[in-house]
Amino acid sequence: MIRLALFLSLFLSAAVALAGIVRQEITYTADGVTLKGYLAYDDSLKEKRPGILVVHEWWGNNDYSRKRADMLAELGYVAFAVDMYGDGKVVETPADAGKLSGEAMKNMSGMKARFTAALDLLKKNTAVDPRRVAAIGYCFGGGIALNMATAGVDLRGVVSFHGSLAAVAPGKPGTVKAKILVCNGAADKFNPESVVNRFKSLMDSAKADYRVVNYEDALHSFTNPASTEVGKKYNIPLAYNEKADKKSWADMQDFFGMIFKK
Repeated sequence: MIRLALFLSLFLSAAVALAGIVRQEITYTADGVTLKGYLAYDDSLKEKRPGILVVHEWWGNNDYSRKRADMLAELGYVAFAVDMYGDGKVVETPADAGKLSGEAMKNMSGMKARFTAALDLLKKNTAVDPRRVAAIGYCFGGGIALNMATAGVDLRGVVSFHGSLAAVAPGKPGTVKAKILVCNGAADKFNPESVVNRFKSLMDSAKADYRVVNYEDALHSFTNPASTEVGKKYNIPLAYNEKADKKSWADMQDFFGMIFKK
């Protein structure tokens, strides 16, 4: 049994090594704040490849955003999970999360500085093709990513997963450079039809290249397996939806395949 355990241990270690995924905690600064991000990429790939920024939920840059960065690295991208709150701050209650995200949304110039600092860092990575960079965001992070697009930040594309559509500021015609994919829960109480229609109106006015996909029966935070328990605990309309999670991830991959064509 000892030999078997040792063999399995060595086998698993070898499998991890062969996977080639490098994971690094990165400290950087912007807006007068120290920020703590997370970089993931496959170092067995030698060619330059697209880079993806991952913008966290209102809880902060926690294990979930890091998990998504890992998943992107496994797809062959260089992924950087950014820190929008500073000092790697992570919270666990809706009250604390609402306070942090609310303060952040009132400081959009600061959010842009923090976002672009992460973007510049990613573009300078030797494994990244700086001409092919995009961003994805979840909930609060989706709202941030969309606001960066409407502000004219130079990105190939932006994907919002159950993003905060009500918090998106209008963009001027010709300003929005990024193509946009919005993955929205059809049953999301935080993004009712009126909010989605307002968002579409803003995108139309800005002449943005965008697409909104509504996933049937999906509530807010439908991509996060922890959301169902959190929703029950705090009586918030959140729930994981496996079908919508997998479909939206596949839609993201198709979107990237389109925008990253050389």
